[in-house]
Amino acid sequence: MNNAVNDGGGAGVWSATGFRPGTKAGAGAGPGTGSPSGTPGGAGGDTRDGEIWSGCWVAERLGVELVGDEGLGELLGLALRRNPKRAHLLVSHVLGKHIPQSPAVVYGYGFALGLRVRDLLGEDEARRAVVLGYAETATGLGHSVADGVGLAPCLHSTRRPVDGVARAGGFEESHSHATSHLLLPENPGLLAGDGPLVLVDDEFSTGNTVLNTIRDLHERYPRDRYVIVALVDMRSAADLGRLDDFAREIGARVDLVTAASGTVRLPEGVLEKGQALVARYESEAEAAVSGVSGSAGPEEQAAQEAQEAPARPVLRVELGWPAGIPDGGRHGFTPEHRVRLEGALPAMAARIADALPSDARRVLVLGFEELMYAPLRLGVALEKLTDAEVRYSTTTRSPVLAVDDPGYAIRTRLVFPAHDNPADGPGDRYAYNVAGAGFDAVVAVVDSTADTLELHAPDGLLARLSAHTPSVLLAVVPSYAPARPSAEPSAEPPTESSTERPFMLPEPLRGPEFSSYAPDEVGWLLQDLSDTKLEAPTEEREEAIQSGGAHYAESLPVEYQPSDAYQELFHNALAVSATRIAQAVGVVTETVLAERSPRPVLVSLARAGTPVGVLMRRWAQHRHGIDLPHYAVSIVRGRGIDANALRWLAAHHDPADIVFVDGWTGKGAITRELAQAVEEFEASDGITGFDPEIAVLADPGSCVRTYGTREDFLIPSACLNSTVSGLISRTVLRADLVGEHDYHGAKFYRELAAADVSVAFLDAVSDRFDAVDEAVDAQVKELLSTDRSPTWEGWAAVERISEEYGIHDVNLVKPGVGEATRVLLRRVPWKILARAGAGADLDHVRLLAEQRGVPVEEVAELPYTCVGLIHPKYTRGATGADGKAVSV
Repeated sequence: MNNAVNDGGGAGVWSATGFRPGTKAGAGAGPGTGSPSGTPGGAGGDTRDGEIWSGCWVAERLGVELVGDEGLGELLGLALRRNPKRAHLLVSHVLGKHIPQSPAVVYGYGFALGLRVRDLLGEDEARRAVVLGYAETATGLGHSVADGVGLAPCLHSTRRPVDGVARAGGFEESHSHATSHLLLPENPGLLAGDGPLVLVDDEFSTGNTVLNTIRDLHERYPRDRYVIVALVDMRSAADLGRLDDFAREIGARVDLVTAASGTVRLPEGVLEKGQALVARYESEAEAAVSGVSGSAGPEEQAAQEAQEAPARPVLRVELGWPAGIPDGGRHGFTPEHRVRLEGALPAMAARIADALPSDARRVLVLGFEELMYAPLRLGVALEKLTDAEVRYSTTTRSPVLAVDDPGYAIRTRLVFPAHDNPADGPGDRYAYNVAGAGFDAVVAVVDSTADTLELHAPDGLLARLSAHTPSVLLAVVPSYAPARPSAEPSAEPPTESSTERPFMLPEPLRGPEFSSYAPDEVGWLLQDLSDTKLEAPTEEREEAIQSGGAHYAESLPVEYQPSDAYQELFHNALAVSATRIAQAVGVVTETVLAERSPRPVLVSLARAGTPVGVLMRRWAQHRHGIDLPHYAVSIVRGRGIDANALRWLAAHHDPADIVFVDGWTGKGAITRELAQAVEEFEASDGITGFDPEIAVLADPGSCVRTYGTREDFLIPSACLNSTVSGLISRTVLRADLVGEHDYHGAKFYRELAAADVSVAFLDAVSDRFDAVDEAVDAQVKELLSTDRSPTWEGWAAVERISEEYGIHDVNLVKPGVGEATRVLLRRVPWKILARAGAGADLDHVRLLAEQRGVPVEEVAELPYTCVGLIHPKYTRGATGADGKAVSV
């Protein structure tokens, strides 16, 4: 159910020509209003009152129009940012993030929305509710809404992992430049109740982030009712029905409460025009004074003079923050906390007021990224105590273009380094509309985690502020430390045995820092062991492995460096087989979409499966215009799949949507390994829903139901090692390197970049997608009506060969072109069995075998094109057919 609760009002259009009333065009799901009852109007304005709307500059240059409720232009302005999907940015006048605003106005909007939620739910349901705000922009808004509801605890997502606090969930914003959201409640049961969940964001546009959060949490902790709260409902006409469809999908009621509604009209080519504008103004800003960007020459001159002047001292204000009161909702904030904070606010505000210069007439309280609520409430209390004009805003991670024009929402920008040791590494942070705003004093409010040397550095936030105001005060709120590690939320009282592991798994590694693949093509759930010596001579490895002295995953073979002749074979093979591979990619991807999930999460088995996962992702983009998440994980024969990787996947995605991907099947050992590992993981962690069936490009062993082909043909990615797999090694699992809470490891061979053909392989195959569209459709139609039950004939053939050749160990028999190639590249080969008459598919195998002195024996009836036999005599030097070392 979509119950859009908006309170009546007019409509209009804000554009470069001014405000035009009465022209709203289906912008929202119900009537709207510019301000909640009892709340002052927003800052800024439009041409109705002779003021310049803060979206005029963008509207004039790009032809953008804001369409919706009459008060919409008072709530929103426009700016530009560097973004591949949307250059324009809606900037709120009443959120307290980018534009300094009266703290009472900012708090009033959130509180009034909370009152409406309480009226909607009723007292009993409001008492059972939990309010969830989004980091970083809506942490303060969410907390203010919770204050309006009055009876409910609140929590906000965070991008800051906290030692000793386990996550209760998490999600990513596909449009965001920042890291993933984490949910870290101190109370294990906070999200596990069945009362209403109130989700608060500043803007409801496509709804992707909120709906994905609900879907994720509903799978774990289902409930009957959700309420989405936003300052503005900016859905397009195409998105208006999604909320009703979503509510029916999950079988719950979903309400929407907003202060105003509307949409943005975008002319054709607006993205390209916006990107060009950003590029132009950013290039001009590069010549401006370091730390300040805008377009006003006088301001830059003043900034230069200010930076050359001696730094002003910063006055530290001791707030007297009450012990035990959280600094915000990162770990939860209860109604009892609220009562205690309300009682302490007047005294804390009085300490700030006493520290302000006596002649200060314009004061800014500046919060810090996610720390929005505490400085907001201090600002509201300070506003009541002083005659000065008090304004409130916060610093942010978000880079936005600054243009010093009254018709543009972001007039100036201060740039400074991050100062809270962020988990995703150092980077720039920003404070907007502070420079040149005429503040007599700025009160910077940070938590103790962020009170670092970087904050006080010559190029830090405090120094940047000192260049633009006569007085800078620093107030530090103690960072709240939960009393004990949190647990997986449960409706039952927590016990010691139910406590989740007290650690935070790191986010996936991505290129170009790890692998030569583009960052959006795959995220590696691995740890980087690039600086660790792991390679060992092939003969030593084989002896240790076969004697039981070591596992194959405890070391790496020396990377094979292909000769010119071998590289030529690879490129020839790719040219010949690219179309056949493209068709197999299309078939397996379409089969997955039809049978497994309409929104699959591809999880390739590193590393042979990873190029296939990337190609499947590319096919989904090519054919359906959808971006499928893709990760690579480690699975080790005899040791199972990386359980920590499964835990990360379960925290970020529905396990039922996970589709494991590999390159090909041989005898089916990894297929069986994965099934057993998933079963053991479900028993140990209680997380269910993973389907262990692998989707593969080629299934010559008849081991799986989901495949692109069952032919055993040459897949050129099997010809090489890391240089066709993103420069990533085979995965490593060794006790001294991989701890209980670590992902399995791998190396990134940056030094082999000159020989890398990883992207060339992908491009050669995806360039053939258009040519195979019709063939894919025909083959998929046939496959979907065919019995594809595995026969495991490959396993039977391997057992027969193992006995026939006196090996007596199926692990030393590697069937299929891909597996036989691996034997020649990474193990100590004994023989290659080739199907009689096999042609060009085995050219590279014959060349490798010749280089290593390994005989190729033709066999009349062989279920595979070829089979590689590992030398069953594991003495050192057993490289060639005669057991003597052969020069490679």
